[in-house]
Amino acid sequence: MKYRLFLFCAVTLALLAGACWYIYQTLYSSPPARSTPAQAAPQPTVQTVNGETVVVVGADAQRASHIDVAPLAAVSVQPDSSAYATVIDLQPLFDLRNRLAAALADCDSAREQAAASRAQYERSRVLYADDRNISQKSLQDAQASMQAAQARLQSADAAQGALAATLRQQFGDALTSAAMAPGSALFQRLMTGRAVVLRVTLPADHNEDAPARITVDAPDGQPVAAQKLSASPQGDPAVQGNPWFYAAGRALPVGTRTSAHVPSSNGSTSALVIPERAVVWYGGQPWAYVRTAPDRFTRRYVPAANENDQGFVVTSGFHAGDAVVMHGAQLLLSQELRPQGIATACKDPPECDD
Repeated sequence: MKYRLFLFCAVTLALLAGACWYIYQTLYSSPPARSTPAQAAPQPTVQTVNGETVVVVGADAQRASHIDVAPLAAVSVQPDSSAYATVIDLQPLFDLRNRLAAALADCDSAREQAAASRAQYERSRVLYADDRNISQKSLQDAQASMQAAQARLQSADAAQGALAATLRQQFGDALTSAAMAPGSALFQRLMTGRAVVLRVTLPADHNEDAPARITVDAPDGQPVAAQKLSASPQGDPAVQGNPWFYAAGRALPVGTRTSAHVPSSNGSTSALVIPERAVVWYGGQPWAYVRTAPDRFTRRYVPAANENDQGFVVTSGFHAGDAVVMHGAQLLLSQELRPQGIATACKDPPECDD
């Protein structure tokens, strides 16, 4: 009996010890090791190196953002200079042309009357000389009529000449010739608004002759071709230089002041041109990003004054072979301007749009 009691107590203690060990292992032992996920790719950062702001973007982020670069190569460009251009009001030209047309008609009528009166006087003179077949008074009347017609013709010629001189004094030889020529194609385009006249003031130190063709900037920024007409007899009181008249085949508001690009006759030269697709605008100025290292990009200023149909001509700040960002510059600008040092609970900030 005592042996059974002892055996029962031993089994009970063994079971109690096993239960306690299980509870200890379950509640207090360290959890099993878990596999750590792969470290996420570093996000783009902004640094300041030697006074320049540098955007650091890893290779994986560049591929994901489709950031592409291309080496900057020298191209052949036509050098030009800038000049001031103003769209002039042509209403005085049209008014003078109408007055000139009326003066021409009066001149033709006076010329016909003078010719008829002279013929009548010659007939009367012959009849008077032939045994006085007409009276002396009739001859004198014919002579007076001839002289009056001749005076009217001289007056009409003087009026026509004065109007033509006024036209030339205000609008030059080319526009005056177009106004006086019947059926002038140039004058028809001007009257219908399909062309305008600009007064382009070339710099005073422009030693070359005015080029036959130039381009001017329209209000929408598009270049407009213009063809030389003649020298302008009147200059722009606000600009000193050599004024010339040019005709542009596009309707532009009267009084518009814009810039003209005057090509040089020295031929083309080699220069660096930043393509327009590589330029981003910030603060009202154009910029371009250059990759200075495999993962570093720097923003550089692009002079906007030397823009042409190929892009932005640069003479400083860039060098041949520079890796200029052609696609993705706007993303780099957004990253550069993004506030730094702000914590976020999202693991992938570009994806945290919600």
